[in-house]
Amino acid sequence: MFREYYTKDFTPNQNIPAIEKREFGFVSFEGWMLRHKSFNNTDELASFLRDTVPQHAYVSGAYYEDPQAEMEKKGWLGADLIFEIDADHIPTPCNKIHDEWTCNKCGFSGKGTVPEKCPACGGEKFEDHTWICEVCLASAKSEAIKLLDMLTQDFGFHEKEIRVFFSGHRGYHIHVESETVKTLDSVARKEIVDYVSGLGLETALHGLDENDLRNLGVNNSGWRGRIAKGMHNFILNAGPDDYKNIGLERPSATSIMKAITNNKDAILKSLSGSQPWRAIKGIGPETWKRIIEHSAKQQTANVDTVVTTDIHRLIRLAGSLHGKTGLKKVEFPAAAIDSFDPFKSAIAFKAGTTTVSVSNAPEFRLGDETFGPYQNQKADLPTAAAMLLICKKRAEVAQ
Repeated sequence: MFREYYTKDFTPNQNIPAIEKREFGFVSFEGWMLRHKSFNNTDELASFLRDTVPQHAYVSGAYYEDPQAEMEKKGWLGADLIFEIDADHIPTPCNKIHDEWTCNKCGFSGKGTVPEKCPACGGEKFEDHTWICEVCLASAKSEAIKLLDMLTQDFGFHEKEIRVFFSGHRGYHIHVESETVKTLDSVARKEIVDYVSGLGLETALHGLDENDLRNLGVNNSGWRGRIAKGMHNFILNAGPDDYKNIGLERPSATSIMKAITNNKDAILKSLSGSQPWRAIKGIGPETWKRIIEHSAKQQTANVDTVVTTDIHRLIRLAGSLHGKTGLKKVEFPAAAIDSFDPFKSAIAFKAGTTTVSVSNAPEFRLGDETFGPYQNQKADLPTAAAMLLICKKRAEVAQ
């Protein structure tokens, strides 16, 4: 099916700037990797994909004088600024339901995030089986939306310089293609990552004094404004458990929540800048400090630091199939991210059915159909759904 896709349906992304200066890499179905490849145009690339049929296909964010040379001899010319947002790095309640891991050393297994060491034997190597669900990808999309806002509002990148992709698996890729970032080294890129992820953020250094909030509002620029927006969202929507979760112990949390609720309109108007701040009885500096710190954390964008700082990084090729799902990496306008549905737009196989033997799989949706859950049973499925289960090692083609 992968061969059929690359032969009949694959349309190479014509918008690969300076394709002849990029390095390409491929992982075969047998598990070996080929890299240091280059192509003069997208037709050559498409022909190679038809002939080799890789499980995974990648392209460098970097530009080189000689992409086919060994790394130290390539002649680095610059690189796009690339961000990867992956549900694997975002704590979500659903991973305890559908993600599984097994220790390669002793066979002990569990659910949720893979531990650093096996609880049973101390082993450090695991076989993991992750899944993609609506909650996972909604969490990743939320992080991508925050990042896009920072790139345009705080860094001033034009929307035409920013490209947004669904990775084909559990997240999103955001590429900034601009001459202003092309020659930044890893240290400079790390500074950008620190900013968007809030690493080392000291709210006091941004003029946020919990004893004096008079100049704080959502219209402030940079992190001041972001924290004010976070506070606005918190005050507007927080319930009893939210106050407890930011470190306020009962019964003080109850009295503080009551004081905030009684003055909610005034606080929201102050944050929006429509009326001056005033002291509110029952809400002291320590409470404001905790709300400020919580709000700052909620406004950060959770990105993979290594991807952005690696100036030689290979990133999945747009339009190619993801070997862990059978879905494709697709580009879409940044303005359409709210309505983008990866479970529809990334489907590569839209015809035919296949009978598979499913070991286990949770309920999932593709397109407008919902499938599963399955447990040790055969199922007749649309090809895309069967492919997803097979790629996730949850099923095999029925004999």
